Amino acid sequence: MTPLILTEDDLRRRIALDLPLIDVIEAGFARLAQGGVVMPPVLSMHLPEVNGEVDVKTAYVPGLQGFAVKISPGFFDNPARGLPSTSGLMVVLDAETGRVRAVLLDNGYLTDLRTAAAGGVAARHLSRPDASRAAILGAGLQARMQLQALRLVRPITSAVIWARDPARAEALAADMTSEDMTVCATADPAEAVAQADIVVTTTPSSQPILRAGWLRPGQHVTAMGSDQPGKNELDPACLARADLYVADRASQTRLMGELRAAIAAGTHDGADVPELGQIIARTHPGRSSPDQITLCDLTGTGVQDTAIATHALAAFSKAT
Repeated sequence: MTPLILTEDDLRRRIALDLPLIDVIEAGFARLAQGGVVMPPVLSMHLPEVNGEVDVKTAYVPGLQGFAVKISPGFFDNPARGLPSTSGLMVVLDAETGRVRAVLLDNGYLTDLRTAAAGGVAARHLSRPDASRAAILGAGLQARMQLQALRLVRPITSAVIWARDPARAEALAADMTSEDMTVCATADPAEAVAQADIVVTTTPSSQPILRAGWLRPGQHVTAMGSDQPGKNELDPACLARADLYVADRASQTRLMGELRAAIAAGTHDGADVPELGQIIARTHPGRSSPDQITLCDLTGTGVQDTAIATHALAAFSKAT
């Protein structure tokens, strides 16, 4: 078997953040909830001396021809060097023989896509269907992509962006304003949250940037930045304030998500946590009223990587 080698440029030409991709990631979460998926704990290496981290994620999904092993570095001082914060690659192994089927030199592109798509999945299943106002905390690439994903699943007509660097928030707001969506920046995160139906936190913060007292009935919050044990975007009281807390994978959020911080603070006992796949598969009721506050904790799962890698290879197979 000669492995297929695809570059970031190859993948960018064929794979985009669109509704079919959101459906693919949604199906991956549902498959995880149905059982049979083998998904080991994340291998995570924190590198505080260089403000970096490296994660290795994988998942075997019965019925798929292959499964991905993803190496994902995040070095958060890179923007000052003119480099992106994230990079990496995926290796796709044959599910029957273990032979290498493909090497996807995506430089983090597929990870960015599947992370944004997961935000879209969370909003589609947990936010109010009429949600039209978004607040994005953060102004990096994922902030942009999370807002793009929200627009695919909800009628977003306005958004407010907050970031620690006001200039970056202003620049992103100006760039994303369009004829059918008004985007502005604010220096006050509480103001951003007050105006929103959906709040998305997109930072690598180790200190809370979203306070429980800012939340109001009917809102949905997606927290996607806490994918390391030292990270924490939400005031732990947010989990107690929420009517429904949902994890992408409960075992992960207890170790590295917002749930970890809430358990440590005593605002959640960590038990009986529903997962996003259960909401999708309708084995858990999910949002039950328009006034509920819902919160989804996304730490990033190996099943998302196998799902998007399979999606990418299928797209190239059809093209040839």
